[in-house]
Amino acid sequence: MKILVYGVILGLVALAIRAIRRSNREGDRIQEDWEALEGVAATRGWTYERRARGRATEYCGVGPMPGKGSNLSAWHYITGEFRGRSFKCFEYRYVNPLSGDTQAGNRQYTHESVFLISAPGMGTPYMHVGRPSKIDGMMGRGPRMLLGVPEFDKKFRVDTRDEAFVRSVLTDDMRAFLLSDQRAETHPLRLRDDELFTWYTGYLNEQEIENRLNYLCDVMERIPAQVWTAA
Repeated sequence: MKILVYGVILGLVALAIRAIRRSNREGDRIQEDWEALEGVAATRGWTYERRARGRATEYCGVGPMPGKGSNLSAWHYITGEFRGRSFKCFEYRYVNPLSGDTQAGNRQYTHESVFLISAPGMGTPYMHVGRPSKIDGMMGRGPRMLLGVPEFDKKFRVDTRDEAFVRSVLTDDMRAFLLSDQRAETHPLRLRDDELFTWYTGYLNEQEIENRLNYLCDVMERIPAQVWTAA
């Protein structure tokens, strides 16, 4: 019996050591990605700030951002042009009360990466397109807009205060694109004022900057030009 208990203890210790090593390797990789961002920005003529205090505040209410706040920092704040469009991207960090401390006893942060490109309109209506979720009701989301296209309505949740505007954006071509492009499954869209957003939970890195900005530009190119003048 003692031998069995001893073996179990050794097994648990080995698992813990492997977990720590994996965590350390992951931490090193993330740090390398962060350190590369400044060089990427310089190479492409973008601006980079490791921490831009207060710059995330204006995006409260968008995607993973809190509904309100003050002096919120945007980490790895990058601005520039991509495919001829002005863009911004950054990390927002907050302490998740449901997560425990790290193994070193430090507070554990949740990292949200946010991306946006400028839209040609001014003060365009609010629109959200994303995957429906079982917790929509728990999150206080009201009835969603249905376009009357069963395949699209089943796969996407659309929220807006201006149905006519959204129908002008979600044309046959746009719906076909969103239904066929795999990125639409993990890249929510939010249009607010004169900016188009997407985001994800995780660390910012060069590959995702390229991926997310390409997606936003692909979406923007499919929005009819008259939408902006009508809005």
